Amino acid sequence: MALSTHRSTATLLRHLKATTTTTIPFLRNLSTNSTSTITVETSVPFTGHKIDPPSRSVETTPQELMSFFRDMALMRRKEIAADSLYKAKLIRGFCHLYDGQEAVAVGMEAAITKKDCIITAYRDHCIFLGRGGTLLESFAELMGRKDGCSKGKGGSMHFYKKEGGFYGGHGIVGAQIPLGCGLAFSQKYKNEENVTFTLYGDGAANQGQLFEALNMAALWDLPAILVCENNHYGMGTAEWRAAKSPAYYKRGDYVPGLKVDGMDALAVKQACSFAKEHALKNGPIILEMDTYRYHGHSMSDPGSTYRTRDEISGVRQERDPIERVRKLLLLHDIANEKELKDIEKEVRKEVDEAIAKAKESPLPEPSELFINVYVKGYGAESFGADRKEVRAVLP
Repeated sequence: MALSTHRSTATLLRHLKATTTTTIPFLRNLSTNSTSTITVETSVPFTGHKIDPPSRSVETTPQELMSFFRDMALMRRKEIAADSLYKAKLIRGFCHLYDGQEAVAVGMEAAITKKDCIITAYRDHCIFLGRGGTLLESFAELMGRKDGCSKGKGGSMHFYKKEGGFYGGHGIVGAQIPLGCGLAFSQKYKNEENVTFTLYGDGAANQGQLFEALNMAALWDLPAILVCENNHYGMGTAEWRAAKSPAYYKRGDYVPGLKVDGMDALAVKQACSFAKEHALKNGPIILEMDTYRYHGHSMSDPGSTYRTRDEISGVRQERDPIERVRKLLLLHDIANEKELKDIEKEVRKEVDEAIAKAKESPLPEPSELFINVYVKGYGAESFGADRKEVRAVLP
């Protein structure tokens, strides 16, 4: 009788356990939309030059981490799609992809506002997306179509979105640096409490114009933040072969600098927030983002003749910015693997739909060739029977 009772009790407990498992929903510690604060330590410490570095402890929220994951997944998918479009000859000319460096774009945006300015070189697609640009504008511009962010006339290297505080997209190595300091001069002149982030690569770090512009920015205490995206290869030349001192954050000499893990979105956010506060009070600062590109320098570069495939796969396995955020989301019970996979599927669909719309966009009218060369109503005009007379209208 006792045995029978024991069996009945065990059966009942098993039944209750099964019922509980199937009827009570899984409760997360944190909702994906939660604004509860989580404190995360950066992967490596910051290293400062003539400045005390910020804390490694970064405050974030489940909502922010989810947005980091989605935004970086979208950027990654967009660049992979651009690779395919280039190989299909739907994108022509130069094309420099950003996959691997996404943490710089999303981390920087998390620390600033659209009233702050960003200017960069030709690896600009994902910075444009971060500034509020759309996938349609992006793909249409890459394919030289009318709906592109530069009306199809700029192509890969000349994305632009003034209303989002994004001033390009520049094809000449290092040429954006004096322009960025000029934007910072404008902000100070107008007494605006905003800063300008001027991005350049390690390949541009030896340019004379960088040091000339930095000298002026330091003299006038401009709110200029110079960001060296050090992906360790200037085209196909390793940094150690091109620079006697590859500690780019120290290159400002009298200007303070900070070395940052550019593959850690939260570290980038912390550094950019710190730099903005510093620049508004004290003037320029240099940030060196230690990052890595998975593609070659451009689509004409296979990216495997000056580095090994093992090196690339090693960075993917150990430092990939998307995987780092994925691990945080799983660790803090914010999302599960299926939910993150679903986001990646949504992103893929979003990119495919944008490409389809961009392909339908018409090419610019031939007359567009002569527009945006000069400010409307100004410029030089030749006239007369032999076109030797010139009339100039200046502002």
